[in-house]
Amino acid sequence: MTELVQEKVAQAVQILQEKNIDLWLTFVRETAAVTDPVLPLIYGEADLTWHSALILTRSGRRTAIVGRYELDAARSTGAYPEVIPYDESIQPHILAVLEQVQPQTIAVNTSKDDFLADGLTHGMYETLRGYLQGTPFEGRLVEAVELIGALRGRKTPAEVTRIRAAVKETLAIFDEIYPTLRVGQSEKEIANCIHAAMQRRGLEAAWNPLSCPAVNTGPDSPVGHGAPTDLRIQPGHILHFDFGVRKDGYCSDLQRVVYFPRQGENGIPTEVERAFRTVRQAIQAAFAVLKPGIIAKDADDAARRVIVDAGYPEYMHATGHQVGRLAHDGGAILGPAWDRYGKTPFLPVEAGQVYTLELGVMVPGQGYIGLEEDVLVTEDGAEYLGAPQEALIIGNSTY
Repeated sequence: MTELVQEKVAQAVQILQEKNIDLWLTFVRETAAVTDPVLPLIYGEADLTWHSALILTRSGRRTAIVGRYELDAARSTGAYPEVIPYDESIQPHILAVLEQVQPQTIAVNTSKDDFLADGLTHGMYETLRGYLQGTPFEGRLVEAVELIGALRGRKTPAEVTRIRAAVKETLAIFDEIYPTLRVGQSEKEIANCIHAAMQRRGLEAAWNPLSCPAVNTGPDSPVGHGAPTDLRIQPGHILHFDFGVRKDGYCSDLQRVVYFPRQGENGIPTEVERAFRTVRQAIQAAFAVLKPGIIAKDADDAARRVIVDAGYPEYMHATGHQVGRLAHDGGAILGPAWDRYGKTPFLPVEAGQVYTLELGVMVPGQGYIGLEEDVLVTEDGAEYLGAPQEALIIGNSTY
């Protein structure tokens, strides 16, 4: 992970130059309790206890100002050639660096729209403003949201390798689970089997394990972020999964569906097959337009149009989000122009970003058809990071 931190800090300096930002200041304390989401990228997993400042400048200066007892930990990242320890107060050391750099803009981690760029707490923001009061740097604070969005979004080759490995592990677990599925199994029993498969592989859930995986059988299961229930698979049910793993610090996020035929049923019912094909077509429509330079909303428009034109209700969520250190990795959203998404659907898509493409429709009386794929934006288009589901999986309808 140390090499990745060094790569991301070097990348941050390049983005500072690109965005014409003089200095980026990440200001934290007691990160074991309240952490800034950007820290794993630019500092790693070690905690910072006293008031601490990680400072990167457009000229390439990389400075960590930390409590004396974290001096060695800061040096061990290899990302900060200048590590300044302190005992009584961090203020004079921050001001000394600012006086040397003379930045016109000081980017700090606040944002109205991107939760992963909003790591500076209100108390720490007011503390910093107090430090700068009466100095030439008062009033020079700006949001670091564009910088952080680019840093999280533009995955390095090493990051892509880790996400690809997480996707591979997730698909392998699905392949292991499919043959074990039977009519009569409960959602909870299936989730327990998936948790056991993760444990055997030494993997973590990509989000809260209470709802990772989400398992939904039939029309009465609540689709979303809830925990698996005692509902059991019945003939004619659609079984839906939403599942991802964290491997080497990076996540996957996939959805798959299985159909359990009724007795004497010859093939997949027309309404189930049509729903699956429509969902698949909508994902393909988003995939086809996903490339650098488009506005994120464009991919959502393409997918949403397929669903609505087919006569299904509009799905009430974005078509995709970014994936990386977290399953929901901030930055641009492949979503509609709804208030709750703020500016994120209007941000440009960039090469190196990894997105989900996810949506679904309900088949009355049978369940939810939902698919989700993880894709990498390349220089001229997009690439699936694992084999997409292109046909319904048929489950075993015997007890």
